Amino acid sequence: MKDRTTIPTREAAGTASVSPAGSNARKVFVKTYGCQMNVYDSQRMTDSLAEQGYVATETPEEADLVLLNTCHIREKASEKLYSALGRLRKLKDERAADGREMLIGVAGCVAQAEGEEIIRRAPSVDLVIGPQTYHRLPEALTRVGRGEKVVETEYAIEDKFEHLPAPKKERVRSRGVSAFLTVQEGCDKFCTFCVVPYTRGSEISRPVSQIVAEAEKLAAGGVRELTLLGQNVNAWHGEGEDGREWGLGELLFRLAEIPGIARLRYTTSHPRDMDDALIAAHRDLDMLMPYLHLPVQAGSDRILKAMNRRHTAADYLRLVERIRAARPDIALSGDFIVGFPGETAEDFEATMRLVREVDYAQAYSFKYSPRPGTPGADLLDHVDEAVKDERLQRLQALLTGQQQAFQAGMIGRTMDVLLEKPGRLPGQMVGRSPWLLPVIVGENPGEIGDIIDVRIIATGTNSLVAEAVAAESASMALDSINA
Repeated sequence: MKDRTTIPTREAAGTASVSPAGSNARKVFVKTYGCQMNVYDSQRMTDSLAEQGYVATETPEEADLVLLNTCHIREKASEKLYSALGRLRKLKDERAADGREMLIGVAGCVAQAEGEEIIRRAPSVDLVIGPQTYHRLPEALTRVGRGEKVVETEYAIEDKFEHLPAPKKERVRSRGVSAFLTVQEGCDKFCTFCVVPYTRGSEISRPVSQIVAEAEKLAAGGVRELTLLGQNVNAWHGEGEDGREWGLGELLFRLAEIPGIARLRYTTSHPRDMDDALIAAHRDLDMLMPYLHLPVQAGSDRILKAMNRRHTAADYLRLVERIRAARPDIALSGDFIVGFPGETAEDFEATMRLVREVDYAQAYSFKYSPRPGTPGADLLDHVDEAVKDERLQRLQALLTGQQQAFQAGMIGRTMDVLLEKPGRLPGQMVGRSPWLLPVIVGENPGEIGDIIDVRIIATGTNSLVAEAVAAESASMALDSINA
């Protein structure tokens, strides 16, 4: 369980916000670990809690309710959870000594995986609730108020979509001009290294009517850019408004019709679910941004088979070729696991060759760590940690060089940027490029929500520096890089 920054990295952490209320309102602190789906789920939980009179606070010290929305992807997620719960127990005891109550809840994938074991190991926890049962949160808190220790992890996955609370316009506005929208959840792929099928359940697609209705509410609240979410988002399918079976490509075209929405993205994709219609959408739908996260995990067919990826390196490379033929300016991002059980030096070199051939704009790479309950945890022939470290360093050096080259290639280009928030210096704004990179623009370029033309003049570590096309100077933007 590791908290990281927001997009473009894979994981994000922070507090979700709800509308302000009176000083006597109950306060909730939500700490989010993990993927964009968890960020979305935290927003949905706070939306639901707002209806019960809760408002957000930025610190657990002020909270009447603390919720830890957990991730189970990385190694030692449980241990990190219990460490956090130990700190919260002390805070809860201090509050109790002053005659004040503080409830502690654990949500997310660790909650789903461990259930009652969390309360057994951490008796200070009042509530454990899994990702598919957030719609039951108000009811669960009522039971907690009666003195129960509540564990809510049993579910029918379709219930979650059926009972998702509609976002209120004022809360949409407070969250900015870019928003997540879940369209698919769960995974049927059963990669041998992954816990997602066991914590998020089987693949299910949200109905078109619900997706469109939520997208329209987001647009009414000022959202300009939508990112569609799913564990295998391009596996989404459903009956369209014309009575035909739609895939994600058709859904994207429908969402592009909503007034106010100017940009569309989606994540995370599986190579096996990248169909012709979706590739055509990258060619024909200008609102679909030229950035695609398409994980491959390894470049060795032997390791891909052991991972149960159900595609070969050649399959992946042919797919990349087709996507780039449809959208030549597309930037590709990927995921890589180094040191999967049985990985030889030759297997690792196959991964390095694939990376060189694809030439990624960005990628995420990790050492393999066995996840309890997955088939990979029972495999033998584990790779020595020192070997994993050395291979990961080599891979990351290659990927970092590719990312730097991609960013350097942006210098001198003109592009449209969606302004999202003020920058660190007066008059400065931070926006988002079509390729997902943050862009720092100086000289009062516009208002939040504006899409403006800029010229890239420099790069930072993970960002671009620009001047508005009509601007005479970008000194403020350059100063922010050196600050």
